[in-house]
Amino acid sequence: MKFLKQLKYTLLKAIDLSGLTFLAPIVRLCYGEEPKVQMQKIGQWILIPLAAVLAFLFLWHITSGGIQTKSGTLPNPAQTWIGYNAIDKQAERENLKMKAYELTGEERETMLQQARAQLVEVEKRVITSNQAVDEAKAAVTEKTKKLIDPLDAEYDAKKAEYKAAANARKEALIAKADTLTQGNQAAYTAYLEEVKAAEEQYESEKEHLSVLKKEISKIRDLKSPKVADALLAQTLAAEEAQFLKKQIELLSDRNKAIEIEEASGKISESNTEFLTLSGKEAYDKARSIAKAESRLKKAEESEYAKPATIWYQVKRSIFCVFTGFIIGTAIAVPIGILCGLNSTFMAAMTPFIAIFKPVSPIVWLPIALIIVSGLIPDPDNNPLMEFLWDLPIIGEYKINPAFIASAVTVALCSLWATLANTALGVASIDKDHMNVARVLKLGFFARLFKIVIPSALPLIFAGLRISLGVGWMVLIAAELLSSSEGIGKFVWDQFNNGASDSLAKMMVVVFLVGIIGLILDRIMIVFQRMVTFDGAVSV
Repeated sequence: MKFLKQLKYTLLKAIDLSGLTFLAPIVRLCYGEEPKVQMQKIGQWILIPLAAVLAFLFLWHITSGGIQTKSGTLPNPAQTWIGYNAIDKQAERENLKMKAYELTGEERETMLQQARAQLVEVEKRVITSNQAVDEAKAAVTEKTKKLIDPLDAEYDAKKAEYKAAANARKEALIAKADTLTQGNQAAYTAYLEEVKAAEEQYESEKEHLSVLKKEISKIRDLKSPKVADALLAQTLAAEEAQFLKKQIELLSDRNKAIEIEEASGKISESNTEFLTLSGKEAYDKARSIAKAESRLKKAEESEYAKPATIWYQVKRSIFCVFTGFIIGTAIAVPIGILCGLNSTFMAAMTPFIAIFKPVSPIVWLPIALIIVSGLIPDPDNNPLMEFLWDLPIIGEYKINPAFIASAVTVALCSLWATLANTALGVASIDKDHMNVARVLKLGFFARLFKIVIPSALPLIFAGLRISLGVGWMVLIAAELLSSSEGIGKFVWDQFNNGASDSLAKMMVVVFLVGIIGLILDRIMIVFQRMVTFDGAVSV
């Protein structure tokens, strides 16, 4: 019984620390604490938000079909989920290809047989999906033709009619101009009005033709949902077939073990032949063996050139935002402390804060790129880059000038909230604490680490939480503009791709960015609550 009671308080404390306070009523209800009150709280903080999410999904589903774009209609929730599966599947396939490249022995043979059997079935799907696309396009073409033919006929008839009428008006006006008597101002004025009326009529007829043309173009540009679904099925089948062919290739001809075995066999044969040669033939064969051994060594050290998958890009983006966040924190906290301790220093810093705080990341990024590229003109031969690439975990992300520029941009745009909150926290320290420090004759650093920073920590972490959120928003734009590997670049690649499911994949990224941002915020809430003792509620 005592254990269960202790468990209750431990769970409630963990929930409060994490900021997930909506879970507290569930724990309390499980322990029979005021069931009616807890049910009301569960309805308010769990059921109502859940209902709001379901309502959002329903509205999204019924309205998405009416939002027409050049890439088709806005993807609905089901299509967005399919886009997520496609992204995740692509990452999984890249892992399988890398595994196929490294596999040896019986396991390689088993996977090879499975891949060949799967390819036979997938190729049938490819044929079926191609036929479905052709049928859907033919049906849409026929339907479009029925809608456009009457409009085309009307456009051609009106164009001919308006042209004939314009020519008739022109000839009549020219003939009337011959009858004008010089000096008869009233006649000239009346004639001018007739010409103006004729021009207005011409513009009106021209506008009518333009409206008809736009209506025809609008019908031609309409995207059929059936064609879009058929194209999606075709794309998925083609991608799977392409993957299986590549997997088979990596399990057979281009498998690392097979390439090494074949190269070793050829070198062995060449060595046997070399022992029977002399003169120039021996020299040529020796050179051939040396080159073959060099290629064999490279093959033994080679790794599968795995392209950046969405999950790699997510990890790289998170690493980049934390790099920029740490740089910004390292700048903001010391300056904020000095601003809070010294009003004169605060006055000196105020103009810089006021000027640089509103600057957009779109302005900072090109400047950062130019400076970083100037400092690191040749990343492949730069000692710092080589050192970072050789590090165990960091080296996986291949840090380059674009990565550094993105991180610096995050730092420059996100440090202001931390700076302001740090200054406020330090300035708000109880004067009695500082007086006690003076009485105890504590030195500057002793006061700093024993009184100033501990007292200001709650506000410092509040600023850090805001800064991390700002940094995450800034990073996506920075990666998109700098073409640095990450979520931003993934969105830009999909935008330029123009595939039938590109828009759905971009919608997936919207939720992915939001969920990661939420997780980062929850992490900062935990740290903030660990140094906050006033019981303030975090949202």
